[in-house]
Formats: sequence, structure tokens, C-alpha cells
Amino acid sequence: MSKEGYQVNEGIRAREVRVVDADNQQLGIMPLREALRLAEERNLDLVNVAPNAKPPVCRIMDYGKFKYEQSKRERESRKNQKVVLLKEVRMTPNIDEHDLNVKLKNVLKFLSEGSKVKVSVRFRGREITHQNIGQELLERLAKSAEEHAIVERAPKLEGRHMVMILAPKQPSA
Repeated sequence: MSKEGYQVNEGIRAREVRVVDADNQQLGIMPLREALRLAEERNLDLVNVAPNAKPPVCRIMDYGKFKYEQSKRERESRKNQKVVLLKEVRMTPNIDEHDLNVKLKNVLKFLSEGSKVKVSVRFRGREITHQNIGQELLERLAKSAEEHAIVERAPKLEGRHMVMILAPKQPSA
């Protein structure tokens, strides 16, 4: 059995098989030897496409061409996929105004690239008692980036980190 799960030619282990030719014409149920002989006469392969059927369904086809076209389809589907990255920007609750602007610039850059951004505020030591400062900081950042981003997850405390996730706004069509 090949790694794709198709049994080919002598790899087929059934006595009788239902045979379909390259033009999708039903040739009926026949012994495996006869099906292999038919495939060989046409210089094609006998491929078991439905091994769980009773009897198994085998198609006469060019297996190499079939595998090539299948891999081509897979490559095409991978090419059309959009991978969304999650970038992270970290800061502390007592961040200075200029530093906050630099972080905002990074957030906007990541959003323009189409990535989601996880903004986290890390509380050290006794800073955890002033969670409202971190909350206000994240809300201020979200307000500054609101024309480029939507808040996918509101600020939430996870251990000593307050986390907010921003996603890029979809351009209105």
C-alpha cells in the first residue's frame, strides 16, 4: 500500500473487484487477474479507489499522472491560504509617553502587515495592586489604533499579565 493509502496493481489484495476505466465507464465485477490484464493492455495502472466497498472499486488510470495532479492541487490550495500571525507587544504599567508611542507604532505596523497583535502589560511586584492603570493603558492604546484595528479580546488579567488582542480591520468593500 502506498503512503497515500491507494493500493496499486499487485498491491491490491481482493479476489474480485469492480472495475471502472479511464473514461468513467463501468466495466463490471471481474477477477483481479482479469482487471490487471485489462490495465496492462492499456499501459495503465489498476488503482483501488474504494477499498472498503463490497467488492472494492478499482479504476484503470495513469497513477503517476494522478499523483502529480493531486500534488499540484494541494500546492494550489496551500498557495491560496492566508497565514495569520500573532505578534506580541509587551509593556509595563509605568511606561513613559514616548515609549508608549513607539509601542503603538509597532502595533500599527504589525496590523498593516495583516497580523493580529497581542498587547500585554506585565505587572511586577506590587504593581499588581494597580490593575486599573494597566486596564487604562490598554484601552488608551486600543482607542489610538481603533481606525486600523478591532479589539478581538478585551483586556483580561492572566496571572501577572493583562492581555488584549487586536485584529486588523477588514477593508470595507
